[in-house]
Amino acid sequence: MPLQETEADQSGSWSELLSPMYAPALALVCLAVWLHAGDSLIVTTMTPSMVAELGGENLLAWLFLLYILASVVVGGASALLTMTFGLRLPMALAALMFGLGCLISALAGNMPVVLMGRVLQGMGGGILVSIASIAVREIFPSHLFPKAMAAISTLWGSSAFLGPLLGGLFVEYANWRWGFAAFAAQAFALALFIWFQKNHITPQENAKAPRLPWMGLALLTGAVLAVAYAGVEVSLARSTFFIALGALGLAVFLRHDARAGTERMLPKSPFNIKTSTGSALLMVLCLCAATGTNNVFGTILLTRLHGLPAIAAGYVLAAGAVGWSLAAFSMNGARESADAKLIGIGTTIVVSGLVGFALIFASGPVWAIAALCFAVGWGFGMCWGFIVRRSTNLADPKEAQRVTAAITTVQRIGYALGAAYIGIVGNALNFENTRDPQQLGHLASWLFVSCLPIALYGLFAMLRFISIERD
Repeated sequence: MPLQETEADQSGSWSELLSPMYAPALALVCLAVWLHAGDSLIVTTMTPSMVAELGGENLLAWLFLLYILASVVVGGASALLTMTFGLRLPMALAALMFGLGCLISALAGNMPVVLMGRVLQGMGGGILVSIASIAVREIFPSHLFPKAMAAISTLWGSSAFLGPLLGGLFVEYANWRWGFAAFAAQAFALALFIWFQKNHITPQENAKAPRLPWMGLALLTGAVLAVAYAGVEVSLARSTFFIALGALGLAVFLRHDARAGTERMLPKSPFNIKTSTGSALLMVLCLCAATGTNNVFGTILLTRLHGLPAIAAGYVLAAGAVGWSLAAFSMNGARESADAKLIGIGTTIVVSGLVGFALIFASGPVWAIAALCFAVGWGFGMCWGFIVRRSTNLADPKEAQRVTAAITTVQRIGYALGAAYIGIVGNALNFENTRDPQQLGHLASWLFVSCLPIALYGLFAMLRFISIERD
């Protein structure tokens, strides 16, 4: 059961958050987030060694795509899992699943087996992160919520530096397999830690257990996979077919989910811009999708256009995670009355940063690109926790868990769809065969420009979201 707040209007302090009442729960959610974030980033620096040993260059994109897709799909069922089984059991099983996936990858003899492990890692990580977001809302009183989110964001930002560093250390002094093994050990330890937190994460009482929405999960999987597959080998007919198939699949999924009753994964009218929940989810979807260029092409563009080593390019892009963490940490004391203002300023900074990328990414200087990465991250960090707080406060209390889980799920759907979209654009512009620096610079600018309409629609959804007082 959630720990109850005794004085709703009190101002939370770090000492209270770190007290024996809340510290174990905070450690739990932070460790859950670390597994997902750290593993995602450590694989980036281990990939060249994996490919050198196992081969499978043609499967390289799927190493990341399958992880994202798996986390998207199971993350969508996280709210139902918590409503059925409470917090403790799903989180413990997710940690075990994550650890098993890491072991499979560590022992793999070829790339397809590594991909099997990555699917399990994505499923476990997706559940852990989604339920961690729900746990923050369920366990901590509202005056401690921003500080708990700030702690999680700080850990996420730290992983942006620790992940590549740890991957490099394993490759340099041991083996990429030990990197997966180390995260397997952490996951199994987390599972034990979760299981023994009976005083801080208790099962839900008198919960009527709905069936898991297997049909909805299958539809969502197929839809996102179809859109992603459209960018693997671009041609007008083929790509159009798979995009249309993915769009149809998403429409069928939304229709099916809306009729699923207690088995729904998403809140009611999840993308209706006239409601607070719908406008919030549209904003999150669009802004996350609009970052696709850096997520997919950022490292390779920095190495080819500006001559940076891969690890240096990774740290330029990691400035975004640092900005996110610092903003979340510095804004954690804001009161609920400031939520709309902080969301408006934060999302405007994000969109302004994306416009800046379109203008200067090709020409540099590199420090300015890093500054823009930091600014975009700062914008997200400035508003993210308050998006969650405002959207759940405005929603029907019965929908609060679904709304919280949906924000995390839609965030990852946005990243996946944004990566698929920008992959299609890049292949259509012949990125693979472009080596001339001047032509590559023009291409880079168009990649960022192609994402601006998506970002602007996200800004429009934000204006609607902050103007709504109650559905």
